[in-house]
Amino acid sequence: MTSRNPASRRPSRIGKWLRGLAGLVVLGLLSEILGRAGIVHRDFLPPASTILGRAVSLAGDGYFLTNLWSTIKAWAIGLAIAVGGGVPVGLLLGSVPVLNTAVRAVVEFLRPIPSVALIPLVSLILGSGQTTEVTLIVYAAAWPVLFNTIYGLQDVDPVAKETMRTFGFGRLAVIWRVSLPSAAPFIATGVRLAAAIALILAVGTEILSGFGQGLGTFIAQAQQSIDGTKDVLAGTVWTGALGLLVNVVLVQGERRLFRWHHAQTGGRS
Repeated sequence: MTSRNPASRRPSRIGKWLRGLAGLVVLGLLSEILGRAGIVHRDFLPPASTILGRAVSLAGDGYFLTNLWSTIKAWAIGLAIAVGGGVPVGLLLGSVPVLNTAVRAVVEFLRPIPSVALIPLVSLILGSGQTTEVTLIVYAAAWPVLFNTIYGLQDVDPVAKETMRTFGFGRLAVIWRVSLPSAAPFIATGVRLAAAIALILAVGTEILSGFGQGLGTFIAQAQQSIDGTKDVLAGTVWTGALGLLVNVVLVQGERRLFRWHHAQTGGRS
């Protein structure tokens, strides 16, 4: 009696996409039915076709596109700073155990503090504007990059590092030639997680702060207007679509750059 390979029972990439699409279709149909049947009043939950139609029409709205671009710009700047700072600090802490131990208590104290709770303090110090938004994004998005970099260094083959040292390579050369390439898939995963967190913080900060421009500001202002539910939900659809696009791009980038890692882990992302 032959046993089937567990990998053969995993759904294909197309199968995963179809399942995800089916979930979205079911959610849309449920919204359509609830709205059309009057089970939920249309002022609170318009039919999905109405929401999607409004979301499509916003693609030609200059005011909305200005707000969308503002969110994308803050997201990109904040994510770039978080990655640019999180990776080197993670390499430093992961390579110098004494330093890691010294700052661990401070890091564990700061990490659980929600970024949204810092909005009043950061706004008081930096004022209202994109600088405050970017600062909060950096604070939240740096943690997954930092810790995934540290975890990646812990997974490096010690034999490979010792072999490099035996041939006379110094600490920096070992990090550059062995540790960093080995930890790169973990860092990429941290960047992907940070990208999602950065988008959440960008939109959330705009909604809660109530100042400046952005997708969150558009949603907050629509919430205050008469018959603004369609704009609120259409803006939410744009937020979800943007997050989905970012995740797909980063996942595909990981698969292409680190095929060897996905082969070793059985294709798990």
